Amino acid sequence: MERAGDPRVACLLSSTFLCPMDIRVRTFITPVGELLLGSFGDELCLCDWRYRRMRDAVDKRIRSGLGANYVEGTSPIIEQAFDELTAYFAGKRTRFELPLRFVGTELQQRVWRALLDIPFGTTTTYGSLTALVAQSTAIRAVAAANGANALSVVVPCHRVIGSAGELVGYAGGLDAKRALLALEGVALPCTQPELFPVPTMQVPEP
Repeated sequence: MERAGDPRVACLLSSTFLCPMDIRVRTFITPVGELLLGSFGDELCLCDWRYRRMRDAVDKRIRSGLGANYVEGTSPIIEQAFDELTAYFAGKRTRFELPLRFVGTELQQRVWRALLDIPFGTTTTYGSLTALVAQSTAIRAVAAANGANALSVVVPCHRVIGSAGELVGYAGGLDAKRALLALEGVALPCTQPELFPVPTMQVPEP
């Protein structure tokens, strides 16, 4: 039974009180879409496209994995993210210095850490990414992990493209992915061939 001094009880006493372990969330408007930023403690755990198809699934995974709820508000980490993202979209920042919290399986976290090593202004393929983190037969699982990334832009899943240079999928939409790569100076083919012509494979969105 919860006691009066239990901090969880204290959190319920006032709707304006933010628990130390709440996930603070706030939106950030970019030139290519709206991001949802979230911090847990002193780390950024969310920087994701607000209207992506996997929104509910991603939010459920983060809340469950951290054992916390979303509460609208800000934090020093979110303010830092605001500043760094603003500089990035203004063409004045090529890397982020935010402390990150990954919430996912062991494979997902390996994939997300590998994404951090893709330099600004360059791209890699799903096959090359898979070779870094798993056996070649795991390309679909790696693509799914790339699609489950909840820290878009900061963890640059937009830099992963198809083997022939096609954009494939992206949580913020292909126009956003194309715009991010253009911002970074990446030249893309004019046409976008299929990644897996026979049979067609649906690559999960980041």
